[in-house]
Amino acid sequence: MRVELKPQPGNALVNLAEDYNSDLINAANTFALAPYRHSTLPLRLFEACRIATAVINGCIVCKNWRSQRDLPLLGVNEQALDKTEQPDETMYQAVLSNDLSALSPKERVAVRYSQRMGEDPQGLAEDEAFWAELKSQMTDSEIVELTYCTAAWMGMGRVAHVLGTDLEACSVGGPLAEAA
Repeated sequence: MRVELKPQPGNALVNLAEDYNSDLINAANTFALAPYRHSTLPLRLFEACRIATAVINGCIVCKNWRSQRDLPLLGVNEQALDKTEQPDETMYQAVLSNDLSALSPKERVAVRYSQRMGEDPQGLAEDEAFWAELKSQMTDSEIVELTYCTAAWMGMGRVAHVLGTDLEACSVGGPLAEAA
Protein backbone atom coordinates (compact mmCIF):
# COMPACT_ATOMS: atom_id res chain seq x y z
CA MET A 1 0.00 0.00 0.00
CA ARG A 2 1.25 3.47 -0.81
CA VAL A 3 -0.17 5.22 2.27
CA GLU A 4 -0.12 3.97 5.82
CA LEU A 5 -3.33 2.58 7.27
CA LYS A 6 -4.12 0.91 10.53
CA PRO A 7 -5.50 -2.63 10.07
CA GLN A 8 -9.22 -2.68 9.33
CA PRO A 9 -10.17 -6.34 9.78
CA GLY A 10 -13.92 -5.63 9.92
CA ASN A 11 -13.98 -3.69 6.64
CA ALA A 12 -14.32 -5.45 3.29
CA LEU A 13 -13.22 -2.21 1.63
CA VAL A 14 -10.65 0.19 3.00
CA ASN A 15 -12.10 3.25 4.72
CA LEU A 16 -9.47 5.97 4.42
CA ALA A 17 -11.67 8.25 6.56
CA GLU A 18 -10.59 6.25 9.61
CA ASP A 19 -7.02 7.58 9.24
CA TYR A 20 -7.26 10.72 7.12
CA ASN A 21 -9.47 13.79 6.44
CA SER A 22 -12.84 12.25 7.23
CA ASP A 23 -14.94 15.20 6.02
CA LEU A 24 -13.38 15.14 2.55
CA ILE A 25 -13.27 11.36 2.26
CA ASN A 26 -16.82 10.83 3.50
CA ALA A 27 -18.08 13.38 0.95
CA ALA A 28 -16.20 11.53 -1.81
CA ASN A 29 -17.58 8.20 -0.57
CA THR A 30 -21.12 9.59 -0.75
CA PHE A 31 -20.50 10.52 -4.40
CA ALA A 32 -19.01 7.08 -5.04
CA LEU A 33 -22.12 5.38 -3.66
CA ALA A 34 -24.56 7.58 -5.55
CA PRO A 35 -24.61 5.40 -8.71
CA TYR A 36 -25.45 2.32 -6.63
CA ARG A 37 -28.18 4.07 -4.68
CA HIS A 38 -29.75 6.21 -7.38
CA SER A 39 -29.02 4.90 -10.88
CA THR A 40 -31.98 3.94 -13.02
CA LEU A 41 -29.83 2.52 -15.81
CA PRO A 42 -30.34 -1.18 -16.60
CA LEU A 43 -27.95 -3.24 -14.49
CA ARG A 44 -26.26 -4.94 -17.44
CA LEU A 45 -25.50 -1.59 -19.13
CA PHE A 46 -24.46 -0.09 -15.77
CA GLU A 47 -22.06 -2.94 -15.05
CA ALA A 48 -20.60 -3.05 -18.57
CA CYS A 49 -19.70 0.64 -18.31
CA ARG A 50 -18.39 0.26 -14.77
CA ILE A 51 -16.12 -2.64 -15.76
CA ALA A 52 -14.84 -0.74 -18.81
CA THR A 53 -13.94 2.14 -16.48
CA ALA A 54 -12.22 -0.30 -14.11
CA VAL A 55 -9.99 -1.49 -16.94
CA ILE A 56 -8.93 2.08 -17.69
CA ASN A 57 -8.29 2.84 -14.01
CA GLY A 58 -6.46 -0.43 -13.39
CA CYS A 59 -8.31 -0.91 -10.10
CA ILE A 60 -8.30 -4.56 -9.01
CA VAL A 61 -11.22 -4.04 -6.59
CA CYS A 62 -13.30 -2.54 -9.39
CA LYS A 63 -12.46 -5.39 -11.78
CA ASN A 64 -13.43 -7.95 -9.13
CA TRP A 65 -16.59 -6.11 -8.07
CA ARG A 66 -19.95 -7.54 -9.09
CA SER A 67 -22.70 -5.15 -8.01
CA GLN A 68 -25.36 -7.81 -7.52
CA ARG A 69 -23.08 -9.79 -5.23
CA ASP A 70 -21.12 -7.04 -3.50
CA LEU A 71 -23.53 -4.16 -2.82
CA PRO A 72 -24.35 -5.44 0.69
CA LEU A 73 -20.67 -4.84 1.59
CA LEU A 74 -21.39 -1.13 1.19
CA GLY A 75 -24.63 -1.26 3.12
CA VAL A 76 -26.60 -0.75 -0.08
CA ASN A 77 -29.59 -2.94 -0.79
CA GLU A 78 -28.96 -4.74 -4.07
CA GLN A 79 -32.55 -3.93 -5.02
CA ALA A 80 -31.31 -0.39 -5.67
CA LEU A 81 -30.26 -1.50 -9.15
CA ASP A 82 -32.70 -2.52 -11.88
CA LYS A 83 -32.40 -6.27 -12.34
CA THR A 84 -34.39 -6.60 -15.55
CA GLU A 85 -31.23 -6.90 -17.64
CA GLN A 86 -28.78 -8.86 -15.53
CA PRO A 87 -25.11 -9.22 -16.41
CA ASP A 88 -23.46 -12.60 -16.41
CA GLU A 89 -19.81 -13.50 -16.00
CA THR A 90 -19.44 -13.93 -19.78
CA MET A 91 -20.37 -10.26 -20.21
CA TYR A 92 -17.90 -9.18 -17.54
CA GLN A 93 -15.06 -11.17 -19.09
CA ALA A 94 -15.87 -9.86 -22.58
CA VAL A 95 -15.76 -6.23 -21.44
CA LEU A 96 -12.59 -6.89 -19.41
CA SER A 97 -10.97 -8.05 -22.65
CA ASN A 98 -12.55 -5.18 -24.64
CA ASP A 99 -14.69 -7.51 -26.73
CA LEU A 100 -17.97 -5.64 -27.01
CA SER A 101 -19.45 -7.86 -29.74
CA ALA A 102 -21.88 -9.64 -27.40
CA LEU A 103 -23.35 -6.37 -26.13
CA SER A 104 -26.45 -4.72 -27.54
CA PRO A 105 -25.91 -1.62 -29.71
CA LYS A 106 -27.02 0.57 -26.78
CA GLU A 107 -24.62 -1.17 -24.39
CA ARG A 108 -21.74 -0.91 -26.88
CA VAL A 109 -22.15 2.82 -27.43
CA ALA A 110 -22.57 3.39 -23.67
CA VAL A 111 -19.34 1.48 -22.95
CA ARG A 112 -17.49 3.40 -25.65
CA TYR A 113 -18.81 6.63 -24.10
CA SER A 114 -17.48 5.67 -20.65
CA GLN A 115 -14.16 4.61 -22.18
CA ARG A 116 -13.77 7.86 -24.08
CA MET A 117 -14.76 9.88 -21.03
CA GLY A 118 -11.91 8.18 -19.15
CA GLU A 119 -9.32 8.27 -21.92
CA ASP A 120 -10.12 11.20 -24.20
CA PRO A 121 -12.64 13.65 -22.74
CA GLN A 122 -11.59 16.46 -25.07
CA GLY A 123 -11.97 14.31 -28.17
CA LEU A 124 -15.28 12.97 -26.90
CA ALA A 125 -16.67 16.46 -26.36
CA GLU A 126 -15.82 17.42 -29.95
CA ASP A 127 -16.90 14.23 -31.77
CA GLU A 128 -20.28 15.16 -33.25
CA ALA A 129 -20.58 11.86 -35.15
CA PHE A 130 -20.17 9.91 -31.92
CA TRP A 131 -22.71 12.14 -30.14
CA ALA A 132 -25.21 11.48 -32.93
CA GLU A 133 -24.65 7.73 -32.53
CA LEU A 134 -24.95 7.96 -28.74
CA LYS A 135 -28.16 10.00 -28.96
CA SER A 136 -29.64 7.48 -31.39
CA GLN A 137 -29.39 4.83 -28.64
CA MET A 138 -29.76 6.78 -25.38
CA THR A 139 -31.93 9.59 -24.10
CA ASP A 140 -30.41 12.79 -22.77
CA SER A 141 -31.49 11.70 -19.28
CA GLU A 142 -29.64 8.38 -19.65
CA ILE A 143 -26.54 10.17 -20.99
CA VAL A 144 -26.45 12.59 -18.06
CA GLU A 145 -26.93 9.72 -15.60
CA LEU A 146 -24.22 7.63 -17.24
CA THR A 147 -21.86 10.61 -17.17
CA TYR A 148 -22.24 11.04 -13.42
CA CYS A 149 -21.95 7.29 -12.80
CA THR A 150 -18.78 7.13 -14.90
CA ALA A 151 -17.33 10.15 -13.07
CA ALA A 152 -17.86 8.41 -9.73
CA TRP A 153 -16.29 5.18 -10.98
CA MET A 154 -13.36 7.03 -12.55
CA GLY A 155 -12.64 9.09 -9.48
CA MET A 156 -12.86 6.46 -6.78
CA GLY A 157 -11.32 3.69 -8.86
CA ARG A 158 -8.34 5.90 -9.52
CA VAL A 159 -8.08 6.82 -5.84
CA ALA A 160 -8.03 3.14 -4.86
CA HIS A 161 -5.51 2.18 -7.52
CA VAL A 162 -3.15 5.14 -7.10
CA LEU A 163 -3.04 4.79 -3.32
CA GLY A 164 -2.73 1.00 -3.57
CA THR A 165 -5.78 0.21 -1.46
CA ASP A 166 -7.09 -2.01 -4.27
CA LEU A 167 -4.23 -4.47 -3.89
CA GLU A 168 -3.42 -4.92 -0.24
CA ALA A 169 -6.30 -3.90 1.96
CA CYS A 170 -9.49 -5.10 0.33
CA SER A 171 -11.22 -8.41 0.76
CA VAL A 172 -13.72 -8.16 -2.11
CA GLY A 173 -13.57 -11.49 -3.87
CA GLY A 174 -14.40 -12.43 -7.38
CA PRO A 175 -13.21 -14.04 -10.54
CA LEU A 176 -10.00 -11.98 -10.59
CA ALA A 177 -9.14 -12.26 -6.92
CA GLU A 178 -6.41 -14.78 -7.64
CA ALA A 179 -4.74 -12.33 -10.06
CA ALA A 180 -4.47 -9.63 -7.41
